[in-house]
Amino acid sequence: MIITTVYLESGQFKVIEKFKVKINYEIYNVIWKKKVSNKHVYLRLKDKNLLEISSNKYFSKLEAVDLINRQKEWIVSRREVFLRKEKNKDSYLLFGKRYPFENIEQKDLDKLYKEKAKEIIPKLVEEFANKMSLHPTSIKYRKNKRTWGSCNHKNGLNFNILLIQFPLEVIEYVVIHELAHIKHKNHSKAFWGLVYRYCNDYKQREKLLKSFL
Repeated sequence: MIITTVYLESGQFKVIEKFKVKINYEIYNVIWKKKVSNKHVYLRLKDKNLLEISSNKYFSKLEAVDLINRQKEWIVSRREVFLRKEKNKDSYLLFGKRYPFENIEQKDLDKLYKEKAKEIIPKLVEEFANKMSLHPTSIKYRKNKRTWGSCNHKNGLNFNILLIQFPLEVIEYVVIHELAHIKHKNHSKAFWGLVYRYCNDYKQREKLLKSFL
């Protein structure tokens, strides 16, 4: 195990320990950062074979290894995401199908997604807004990593242009989901009941979305 002490400008210090663990015949490098001001313990998979633990200085090596063992299933599933991204780095998704980077350069992909989003999403919004009698005040598009859509307090809808990667039924579900937020600004039982009324297989559509990630 390699131990390094880093002194910070605040006068505190951070101890960085490095060791290896084996999970399902795969060796993972572990970077363990201990800092006095840390109040919680976090475990992250930074790359397909790189784990990072962040904790306070009282967290022991035994506890660190135990944490990794308890999170084996999560680590393996997250590793599969990294492997899938690595395998598919030379292709892109469009409406659930994968295409090689031949007729489009990777730098132009966001432009394509935005064009397709503006072409498809307003039609779906109009269709389901009329069915649900819930009409947004605006529709905007952006690219982000955390959310596929949102509804603000003024009932304006925002959609992630990366939605265009997924099959049409997934995009349709996200549209219904955000329209339902016009009436219910939460994820209450009433909200999910409204979503179910217009998309009774929404759980399957959520699984389909996650299968592409």
